[in-house]
Amino acid sequence: MLVSGGGSNLAALLAARSDPAFGARVVGVLSDDPGAGGLDLARAAGVATVVVRPADFADRAAWDVALAAAVGVFSPTLVVSAGFMRILGASFLARFAGRVINTHPALLPAFPGAHGVRDALAYGVRVTGCTVHLVDEGVDTGPIIAQRAVEVLAADDEASLHERIKTVERALLVDVVGRVARGALTVEGRHVRLG
Repeated sequence: MLVSGGGSNLAALLAARSDPAFGARVVGVLSDDPGAGGLDLARAAGVATVVVRPADFADRAAWDVALAAAVGVFSPTLVVSAGFMRILGASFLARFAGRVINTHPALLPAFPGAHGVRDALAYGVRVTGCTVHLVDEGVDTGPIIAQRAVEVLAADDEASLHERIKTVERALLVDVVGRVARGALTVEGRHVRLG
């Protein structure tokens, strides 16, 4: 799992693994930030952690190769990017093609990028939500695996809406990861089916 922040999605996946029917386990947690709270959660749960800081490499391409190598040590069936605030490069995506998923706090393809919640509010939508999608070389442009809607309330500001979205997003991510672990992920063009 790739994290940059506090690790609330990681916490949800770690909690889900206690259910034998879930079918997935977190084998490693990697971050670009040694201070990421998600690393502490992983360590407390006995999960191996690795930090691959971009500043330690000559350029983005070298960092991408190093990140791919670090993830590869764990031989993951699925790479989950949840709250990881870096764009994954071509070499990483080539190595883990079709096995990298990401969460996004908006109903893609609307409001991609780092400010999906803010952008949705500014646009005046009545419904937004969250998306779990396959990662491709674009920014939040990969095929959509699953989505859930969240109503925008009149009193919402960015923080309150984002908190409600994150609650739904965690449940959606756990559902998707569990379903992928218990079956197959089939991709035909932009259409994704979970087995």
